[in-house]
Parts: sequence; C-alpha cells; structure tokens
Amino acid sequence: MNTLLWAALLSMMPIVEMQGGIPVALAGGYSPLVAFTVCLIANIAVYPILYFFLEVVHKRLLHVNHTYQSLFDKFMERTRRKTQKLADKYGAFGLVVLVALPGPGTGVYTATLASWFFGMKPAKTFLAICVGMFIAALIILGASLGIMNGWKFFAG
Repeated sequence: MNTLLWAALLSMMPIVEMQGGIPVALAGGYSPLVAFTVCLIANIAVYPILYFFLEVVHKRLLHVNHTYQSLFDKFMERTRRKTQKLADKYGAFGLVVLVALPGPGTGVYTATLASWFFGMKPAKTFLAICVGMFIAALIILGASLGIMNGWKFFAG
C-alpha cells in the first residue's frame, strides 16, 4: 500500500489520528508540506462522516439494537466527563483547545461527539475543530521533524 495512503488512513482512525499519520508520511519520504496537508485533510474528513453517522445512522440504531444503545451511552458519558468543563466555559473555543493539544482522546472524534452531544451549531464547531486540527498538525509536524532530525544526528 502507498505510504501516503496509509498515512491518510491512520489520520482518520480514532486515537491514532494525525499523531500516527504525519510521522508515517515523513518516514515514507514525503515532504513536510505534503505530509501536513494530506494528513490534515484526512483528519478533517472525519467530522462530516461522524456527524452524518450521529444524525442519521445512530438514530436508527438506537431503535434496533439495545446493546448498541448501552455501549453508546457509556462512551458518551466518558466523552461528556472529558469535555463538559471546556464546553461550558468556552463553548466552541473549548473545542479548539481540546483538539489543538495532541494526545489520546483529544482529537476530532471526541470534539465532534462533544459538539453533537451539547447541541452546538455544526458550522461553528466544524470551524473550531478545523482550527484546532491545524494547530495540532503543526505541533505534530514540528515534533516529528525534531525527533527525525535528532535521530539522524545520533545515528549518523
């Protein structure tokens, strides 16, 4: 499989997101600009896909499968606990902060679920999440380049 495609797919996966995608693209020999752009676009694509799922598919699954509802409720409770203070205090700007600081459980999936759960306006939250992802991508790119250059220094 093409390394850039693999990096894009990693950028769309929960938990891994751009923290995995950007380093893979760089390690595959792609320029920092290409790695940044492809992985950011792939990560941004998660928002409309997940939002569509929540608005259409999720509502149908609730009426069909009790196990799904139980698992979803537990997952949303965890998301609510993680994001409630940011959402209450800062609204959509809280999503920027949540997404901008790269780490497990702080990406587009959590922010999209939180925005949907708290009934925030989709257009406003999409913009906030995109800004946060842009900042996170810059941080990840900088860290990845720093680690790769440090590795070359010690290895070479």
